[in-house]
Amino acid sequence: MQMPKRLTILMLLAALSLPVSGCSLSTGRPFPVQKVRQIELNKTTKEEIRQMFGEPWRTGLDDGKRTWTYGEYSTTYTRDLKILFDDRNVVKSYSFSSSVPEDNNL
Repeated sequence: MQMPKRLTILMLLAALSLPVSGCSLSTGRPFPVQKVRQIELNKTTKEEIRQMFGEPWRTGLDDGKRTWTYGEYSTTYTRDLKILFDDRNVVKSYSFSSSVPEDNNL
């Protein structure tokens, strides 16, 4: 049995309105952003990063180098820390971005 077109459209509109109606969609997990300044290029190790921030939310590769990402992403704010390690498992580079005003001083 085929669903009437009008009912299909109403169901689609209801589903799309959920984020606007107070349901906050989010992904990632909180991490201690105040520790970002403790990261030292060419010195901080992968194990030290794990001790500071816990297990990464996401892992990957960037130009063949291992990356760890810590992030909180919601409809109201975002925080993102991406760390790139060299072949010795030492921080080669990192980037931190946030839409939270309190993080401007980091």
